[in-house]
Order: sequence, then structure tokens, then C-alpha cells
Amino acid sequence: MNIKSKIKDYLLFTKVRLTFSVAISAVAGFLLAGGGTGIEFFYLLAGGFFVTSASIGSNQIAERDLDAKMPRTADRPIPSGRMSVLEGVVLVIIFLALGSFLLYQLNFNTMLLGIISFVSYAFIYTPSKRHTPWAVVIGAFPGAIPPMIGAIGAIEGGAFGALPGALFLVQFIWQLPHFWAIAWVSNDDYQKAGFQLLPSKHGKSKIAAFRITFVSLLLIPFSLAPWALELQGANLGMFTVTVASLLGLVFFLYSYKLFLTLDDRDAKRLMFASFIYLPLLQYTYVIDKYFF
Repeated sequence: MNIKSKIKDYLLFTKVRLTFSVAISAVAGFLLAGGGTGIEFFYLLAGGFFVTSASIGSNQIAERDLDAKMPRTADRPIPSGRMSVLEGVVLVIIFLALGSFLLYQLNFNTMLLGIISFVSYAFIYTPSKRHTPWAVVIGAFPGAIPPMIGAIGAIEGGAFGALPGALFLVQFIWQLPHFWAIAWVSNDDYQKAGFQLLPSKHGKSKIAAFRITFVSLLLIPFSLAPWALELQGANLGMFTVTVASLLGLVFFLYSYKLFLTLDDRDAKRLMFASFIYLPLLQYTYVIDKYFF
């Protein structure tokens, strides 16, 4: 195998686009909590990238046999046979060690959160997908840690507080309609692997769509929490209120359309809307803090 193909496999193994989006979320928390020096920014971005890569890689190792059953994932490096399990394990260990070291340069609690996110994703969320539809809720916990990591990394001494907690809560709530929309779109593939990830035992049903819509509606008040609580140093005002409310309303309308139609096309629209919604919301906070 040539070097170009090997690099491509490593990018697939770490889902580099997803990993980058996670790092962007951590940066938003970092900036909202006050930011830092250029080298601190590097530690956060690189450390978060490597820890996330380790988490995603461990998931692909654990689910290699199931990935082989789904057309969407069958061409991943391990199920396709282009990468051995041993090579994957070595990569995960290197990524986790390097990422943890870099996050430790910010403070101990930032590193600790990174390790917690890895352990909960790899050893709690990943196996739970085979046994319970609550796996999406379980996975929302490690998935909501990145903006908290960023905020803790910027706070002197790495002290926990209301601001990191509010950012965690917003991302936690967002992940539910986000991943349920993905589960709706990919339901046929998931069933081949034995995954039941929609929020109803009836699958693509009115009940599942109602729960997706309800949680999407909850995002509107929760997205205003960093403003309403007047959190330390955030300095958020009417710009956040206006933009966050509009974003939340539009996102809710996408989910409500799915509730009305139960159509895969509307689930896909909701899925793509969720990709756009979160960074727009998080950087609304950042823009408000620094420019309004």
C-alpha cells in the first residue's frame, strides 16, 4: 500500500471531518471563557483532535464486525482488511497519550475531561449501542464534553463552574435530535448491524418524531442559558438572545416538518440543519462576547 492510500485510511480511521468539528466546538468554549495565548490555543486544538481521534478509532476497532455488515461503513480500514486490529490499537494508544499530554499543558482538569470523554465513549457508549436505544442519550455525555474542555482549558487553574456546565448542557441537548436524525436516515443500515437507536421501539414512527421535535424545542430555552444565567465573563446580551432564538426556531421547524411527514428527506434536512446549527450557536456566543 502506498503512502497516499495509508494516509487516506488514517483519515477514515479518525473520521477527520467529525474530529475537526469537535475541535471547533472546544475552541468556542475556550474563547467564550476568555481564551489564552497562541500556544495554549495549539495545545487545546491539537490535544482535542488527538483524544477525539482515539475515541473514534476505538469505536471502529470495537465495531469492526458490525461495520462490515453495513454498506455505509464496510469500506472502513479495519473491516475492509486494509488495517489490522493491532495497528488500530497502536494508533489509538499513541493518539490518546499524545492528546492527553497536550491537554495537560493547559491544566490537569482539561486532561482529566479528555480522558473521561475517551473512556465513556469507548467503553460505555460504544457497547451500549448493541443493547439499548438509550445509547444515544449515553453517547450524548462524552459528546457534550468538548466545549467544557475548551472552557476549563481557558479558566485559570481549570476550575469547574457554571459557564463550562452551561456549554456542556447546550451541546448535550443538541446531540439528541442530531443523532436521532442520523439514526432515522441510516436506520436500514443500523438494523443490519442490530442497532436500534431511534427514540421509539416502533422505529420511524410518530412517537419517535414527536420526541425528536420536543427535544428540538427544548433547545431554544437551553441555548439561552449562558445569557440568562449571566455567567462569569461571558458578557452576553441581546445579540445572543435574538440570534439564538432565531436559530432555535428554524431548527425546531425542521424537526416539526419531520413530525408532520415522517419522510426520510425531512430527516436528512434536519440532520444537515443540526450540523450547521451548533457552530452557529456557539460562535454567536463568541461574537457577542467580543464584538457587542
